[in-house]
Amino acid sequence: MGKRSNFQRKPRDFYKTPVAAVEPLRPYLRNAQTFCEPCAGDGALVGSLLTMGLNCASAYDIDPQQTGIQKLDANLLEKKHLSGADLIITNPPWDRKVLHPMIERFSNLCPTWLLFDADWVHTKQAVPYLPRLRKIVSIGRVKWFENTTGKDNSCWHLFDRHDETHTTIFFGRAQ
Repeated sequence: MGKRSNFQRKPRDFYKTPVAAVEPLRPYLRNAQTFCEPCAGDGALVGSLLTMGLNCASAYDIDPQQTGIQKLDANLLEKKHLSGADLIITNPPWDRKVLHPMIERFSNLCPTWLLFDADWVHTKQAVPYLPRLRKIVSIGRVKWFENTTGKDNSCWHLFDRHDETHTTIFFGRAQ
C-alpha cells in the first residue's frame, strides 16, 4: 500500500475497499448511472456503489474472489468490456508499474475514478498524467484492516482523456 506501511503486501495488492472510503465519492456520482469495475476483487466496491443507486454494467478481476466477477486482466480492458458504462470506478493496485498504464488505458475509454494515495499527485512521476486529471476528492486515511488505523492519506482521482488545457479541481475532505 503506502510508503509508511509496514506489513507484507498481499498478492496483486488485493485489499477490500471499505464503505467509508467510498462514501466521500457519493456527491460526485450524482449524474452517473452505470459503472465498470475492472479491479473488482471480492466485489466490496461494487456493493458500496450499488447501495448508492448506481448500476454495475461489468466487473472484472485478474483473480476474481466472488461469483459474478469475470476474469480479465485490467490492462487488457477495452471499450467492449464496459458494456455501456458511464464511468470506470476502481481501487487499483498502487504499484506504479501497474497503476500508470491503467490511468492511460482507462481514461482513454471513459471518465475514470481511481482510489489511491494522496501523495502521488505531488511527485514527478505524476507529471505525465496530470493533463488527464480532472478532480481529486480527498478522503483522508483509510482503515484497510480491522483494528488498525491507516497510515497514508488517500484520494479519489478522476481521470479523463489527455487535455493540456484542463485545470484539476481539488475537493478537500468533507467534515
